[in-house]
Amino acid sequence: MSTTHTTPRPAPATTPLSRMTALARAELTLLGRTRGALFAALFVPLMLPLSAAQASQEMDLAGAGLNTGTLVLPAAVGFSLLFAVYSVLVGVFVVRREELVLKRLRTGELRDVEILAGSALPAALTGLVQCLLLAAGCVALLDLSAPSAPHLVVLGLLAGIVMCVALAAATASFTRTGESAQVTPMPLLMVSMFGSGMFVPLELLPDRVASVCELLPLTPVVTLVRGGWTGSLSAYEALGAVTTAVAWIVIAVFAVQRWFRWEPRR
Repeated sequence: MSTTHTTPRPAPATTPLSRMTALARAELTLLGRTRGALFAALFVPLMLPLSAAQASQEMDLAGAGLNTGTLVLPAAVGFSLLFAVYSVLVGVFVVRREELVLKRLRTGELRDVEILAGSALPAALTGLVQCLLLAAGCVALLDLSAPSAPHLVVLGLLAGIVMCVALAAATASFTRTGESAQVTPMPLLMVSMFGSGMFVPLELLPDRVASVCELLPLTPVVTLVRGGWTGSLSAYEALGAVTTAVAWIVIAVFAVQRWFRWEPRR
């Protein structure tokens, strides 16, 4: 009797993109089961622009060359990045670390950067889609015209997403538990909302205060989005905003490389 030997087929080769996509799908499923994260990502950024619109009624926006639309739209983008991307991802990174998910992922084919990028992809896409929907809503409801410099708007939005992902990973490095992940993002949230031109444009602040606020992480994002829409941003100012954004991204990436933990903190 003859025996037939079959050669096992080799496993299909994977690519960084396919590995990150598979991880992102799994992360999206887990994110959909977390009610608190969904509320922060989907509903909070929709409500806060209403507060900014109400606050704008008591400001001299015309004197700064602005109107309600050019105040609310960049604020809406900033709120989406802070809550749908940054705040959510701090919790994601911390919880996955404490549950040993990140440690197990490192034993496979995934590289460290692929683990972080794949885990962040659902929140980043959620923030991007939300920003686009809010921008469309502001244009329709607040009678805004098309952006004068759309490339600055796109640049600001993409820089903001990358920055918030990197800052979330850096913040997770110093966050011990999933419960404390609800607290550690608060300093950046509060400072950004009130100092990065979301509720009060920098043009209405005293010069010295505005100079300090220009150095905050989310300020260049708001500046690029607002300046790209109004067309009032000079090349020098745009370069300064981009430089500040890149500097914060570099600082955050360095902090992640230096202090990010892949195992539970003891």
